[in-house]
Order: sequence, then C-alpha cells, then structure tokens
Amino acid sequence: MIFKRVGSDRPYPDHGLTAREWAALPPRQLRLDELITTKDTLQLSSLLDEDSTFYGDLFAHVVEWRGEYYLEDGLHRALRAALQQRHVLHARVHTLTDAAAAPQGA
Repeated sequence: MIFKRVGSDRPYPDHGLTAREWAALPPRQLRLDELITTKDTLQLSSLLDEDSTFYGDLFAHVVEWRGEYYLEDGLHRALRAALQQRHVLHARVHTLTDAAAAPQGA
C-alpha cells in the first residue's frame, strides 16, 4: 500500500490558506504511508510531466488534522515518488486544530 488511506474529499474544515501563506510554511519530509489522499483521481499528464508545478508550488500541501496527514495538493508528486521507489515526500504541512477551525464567536 502506498498511502495510509485513499479518500475522495477533505474531512477537515476549510483552512482558508492562500498560496502565499502555503509558501511561508517550510517543507518537511513525510512518509507516503502516513498520508491520506483527498482525491481519488489524477490527471495522467500531471504525473508524467517532469516539470510539473501544479498550483505553482514545488512541494505538496498537507493538512494535519486530528493526528492524521491529509494530502490536499500534490497527489501526482506522491505517486511519482512511489514509482521512483522513494518512501518520503517533501511537503508543506499546515496543522489545523479544532479551535482554529471553529467559527468566530462559537
């Protein structure tokens, strides 16, 4: 198994991060088998494109929520890593807490 689980949606609340805010997060390594996907389909052209920079970022985007790591953007990068026999992926990780996800005034 490449991933911990294959999902088809985002079970966590909207975090509202902009591309600039994602870019401010330092990349770190995550094991592929720790990741839960938020997409169950992939554009094959994204996987095969050597220079692919989907959404303009060189690193995958992962949301850590309730102790799980959700691969929000970068499924093609993760699969490319797996095909190259690599077990880790460099990703920007945003930790989302229940308190941060709660609506203001709640």
